[in-house]
Amino acid sequence: MARVSDVTERADPRAKRTKPFGDGTSPTWVEPQLCKLVEKAPSGPGWLHEIKFDGYRMAARISDSHVALLTRSGLDWTAKYPSIVAALKKLKVHSAYIDGELCGVGPDGIPSFALTQAATDGTARVHLVYYVFDLLFIDGEAIGFMPLIERKARLQKTLAKPPKGIEFSAHFTEDGEAVRKNACAHGLEGIVSKRADRAYLPGNRGVWTKSKCLNQAEFVVIGWSDPEGSRTLIGSLLLGYYSDDGLLIYAGRVGTGMSQKTLQMLHDKLTPLTVSKMPLEKPPPRKSRFGSPLALSRLHWVKPKLVAEVTYLTWTDDDLLRHTVFLGLREDKPAKNVRREIPGSA
Repeated sequence: MARVSDVTERADPRAKRTKPFGDGTSPTWVEPQLCKLVEKAPSGPGWLHEIKFDGYRMAARISDSHVALLTRSGLDWTAKYPSIVAALKKLKVHSAYIDGELCGVGPDGIPSFALTQAATDGTARVHLVYYVFDLLFIDGEAIGFMPLIERKARLQKTLAKPPKGIEFSAHFTEDGEAVRKNACAHGLEGIVSKRADRAYLPGNRGVWTKSKCLNQAEFVVIGWSDPEGSRTLIGSLLLGYYSDDGLLIYAGRVGTGMSQKTLQMLHDKLTPLTVSKMPLEKPPPRKSRFGSPLALSRLHWVKPKLVAEVTYLTWTDDDLLRHTVFLGLREDKPAKNVRREIPGSA
């Protein structure tokens, strides 16, 4: 694994511009730089704004003829996406470490998390695109310490004629809110805003920001309710998140956005995880749908292993999700890492 200092040494005109790793190959895995959720996109000189793609964060490690695709937690998912691996092998580089987002894309050209998951599960043939937005290492040279604008220039040059399935994530320098609103008007998830002059900071969640069109977040699946009426298998998924001190907190439920096929998939995955003891630190609030003793008797608790991606309108005054829609399961993020995101300022 590459040392953080190898990747992130701050740009300095006096610094040596070539930072090769010992054997001339790209690093095994670099913890990705993350984003802070904000209510309003930043504006002003020095900011670059990119489309926020709705898929899986993925690093591509290229070393001669070998390509590895690595999730944001370092899992090797190379075998899941042979078409992207084949495309990356066509790049005219000996070695590289690229950061990007792998997405399933619909006929309308809009990235879709549901399509991404279908492609990952192998349940459907999906058009996949790897949108690349950063370059940390290229042909024996570590460049993560360079300003972002320089790294993107090197990346764009590398992708002068990108193979099918690989696309360069362009950036915009206009007013951040104008860029975000334009992205929303085109049905996209939102934008990511980055300082043009900053080095790559593995694990940092303060320098890059994300502002969304819809509220969308990840939650731990902690159980499910019995179905009602004509519905089968599952009524709603019960959701939670971890506090900073490791306590599992109830967040609400989601029951829409699930086809019969999805209900069967969820039931198959949840049933082996069933436990008799509620995994929450405290039971659902008494005023919530599942807060009464009778309602609790209709619930099935599970080990907190699965992570669901949902959209929602807002949080209620008693800290429960409102108007939720299920998008899919995330296999690239450990449940223990799920926290409640609270929008701040850039």
